[in-house]
Amino acid sequence: MNILRLLPIFISALLLGAHFLRTELILPVIFALLFPALLLFKRAWAARLVQIILVLGSLEWVRTLIVLVAERRAYGLSWIKLAIIIGGVAVFTGSSALLFSYCRSLRKRYRLDNSL
Repeated sequence: MNILRLLPIFISALLLGAHFLRTELILPVIFALLFPALLLFKRAWAARLVQIILVLGSLEWVRTLIVLVAERRAYGLSWIKLAIIIGGVAVFTGSSALLFSYCRSLRKRYRLDNSL
């Protein structure tokens, strides 16, 4: 079932949407929630675009991690749990992009065996 294999991508999109909603950035929220719709196209370009978005999302999580840890350290607050949680989300989001490389059925569905 490809839908189960794509579940990490949908979860990553929801997490990114929630992240942007926290700062009331509505357009990025809408984009984060809609980009998985690209997977309806059974083409290599759609899969590659989703991968790029997920990598950018992972970089956004790393940026957020750096900013929030710096704030917490400046106020003398504990930051270890925050770093572990957001770091885990960054790794999860980034590794979601690797699904197309490691799932044979997804490579076949999106015709990635012959691309690049």
